[in-house]
Amino acid sequence: MWIVKLALRRPYTFIVFAMVILLLSPLVIWKTPTDIFPEINIPVISVIWNYAGLPAIEMEHRIVSSFERTLTTTVDNIEHIESQTVNGRSIIKVFFQPGASVNLAISQVTAISQTAIRGMPPGTNPPLIITYSASTVPILQLGLTGNGLSEQQLNDIGVNFIRNRLAEIPGSATPYPYGGKQRQVSVNLDIPALQSKGLSPADVISAVSVQNLVLPSGDAKLGTIDYEVDMNGSPLKIAELNDLPIKTVNGQTTYLRDVATVSASRPRQIS
Repeated sequence: MWIVKLALRRPYTFIVFAMVILLLSPLVIWKTPTDIFPEINIPVISVIWNYAGLPAIEMEHRIVSSFERTLTTTVDNIEHIESQTVNGRSIIKVFFQPGASVNLAISQVTAISQTAIRGMPPGTNPPLIITYSASTVPILQLGLTGNGLSEQQLNDIGVNFIRNRLAEIPGSATPYPYGGKQRQVSVNLDIPALQSKGLSPADVISAVSVQNLVLPSGDAKLGTIDYEVDMNGSPLKIAELNDLPIKTVNGQTTYLRDVATVSASRPRQIS
C-alpha cells in the first residue's frame, strides 16, 4: 500500500518513470539476446572410429574399450565418457568438466589416438574428432530423394556436394549424412572354384592388396619432349579387377574372375 500512497503524493514522478520505461523498451528488447536453450558450458568431444566390415562386438573389444581406458589415464578434466558402437563404426563422446580448455582437450585426444592406433587391428584409420557444445541442437534436417537414383548415389551427392556447400555458411557445423548406403567394391568368392584351384581366401586378399597400389610416377624425356609417365599399379575401373592374376602353377594362371565376382556394391546392412 505504501507504493500506492507514494504514487498519489507524487504523480508526476511516476508519469516520468513510465515514459522513460516506454522509451527505453524498444532498445532493451533489441539488445536482449534470445535463444531456445540456455548456454551449457560443458565441452564435449566426439571421437568417431571407422573400420569397415568389423562386427560391433569386435569394435567394442578391440577399439572402443582400450581407447576409453587410455583416455581416462592421459586426458585431463574428463567428466564422463559415453560410446555407441555399430558394425564398422563407433562414436565415443568425451564430456569434460565445465570450464575445461577445449583446445587442450582436442590436442590431448588427437595425440593419444595416434599412439593408440598401434595397439589396434592392422588397417585401423585415425579417428574423426569433432567438438561441439552440450547445448548445440540441429536447426536444419535435410532429406535427399531422387527418382532413378540409388541409395549409394544419394549418399555420394550428400557427402561430396551438398555437405560442402552447407559448410560455407558462417557459423554452421555440418555432420556427415546419416543413412543411405556407402559405395564400395565387393569381391564375392566362389568357394568351390577356389578349392578346385587349390587356393584360399587369403590368396585372393593378398593378390588384390599387392596389385592395387598407389605408386608415384615420373617423367620420360624423349628428344625435345618431356612426357609424364603414369603408373598402372591401381585399376581405373572395377571391371579391370577381374583381370588380376592370383597364382600361376605349371604355366597356367588363375585370374580373379575365375574364382570370384567383382562388383560395385555397398556394406551389408545387419537388421
